Amino acid sequence: MSKVDSQVDKALLRRTLLKTRQSIPVSEWRERSDRICDHLQTSVLFTQAKTILGYFSFRQEPDLSPLFADTRYRWGFPRCVGKSLYWHLWKPNDSVQIGAYGITEPHSDAPTIEPNDVDLILVPSVACDYQGYRLGYGGGYYDRLLSSPNWLAKPTIGIVFDFAYLPQIPLEHWDKPLKLVCTETKFK
Repeated sequence: MSKVDSQVDKALLRRTLLKTRQSIPVSEWRERSDRICDHLQTSVLFTQAKTILGYFSFRQEPDLSPLFADTRYRWGFPRCVGKSLYWHLWKPNDSVQIGAYGITEPHSDAPTIEPNDVDLILVPSVACDYQGYRLGYGGGYYDRLLSSPNWLAKPTIGIVFDFAYLPQIPLEHWDKPLKLVCTETKFK
């Protein structure tokens, strides 16, 4: 498959899956999200972590916010700046702002989190495949982050609903597999 074909396939797959995700009734979305949270709370990677990088749900991504109130963990969230993600410490009473692409993010003056302090990254995804590869939104933010030397060895868990956990997705040479994938019924 040529690079152009792969990009067209990715774009079509991305559009189809986002449409499916946004058509989930809110009550079902909440229930599925809660089941993902339950799975994460039983994971050794999660329970042994001290500092976890998460995300604020956007366009009906699985919502992990019930986990954020757990004070046993330090939570970090990204801000998109240029072509990079910057990570900031966030607590439940801290304010947030709407940043690039309409995504909720911490304020720029919130304390930053250094890679050395991170134990686990929960990665938002449009889709993941059985080998752990991820289909993102197309901006390359997580691809660049997870390929950089300071972040390369950090444990990662891709977060998707079952319908977006696929046997295979189109790959590019820079794609790196995530360590695990968590859905509402599977954790592999």
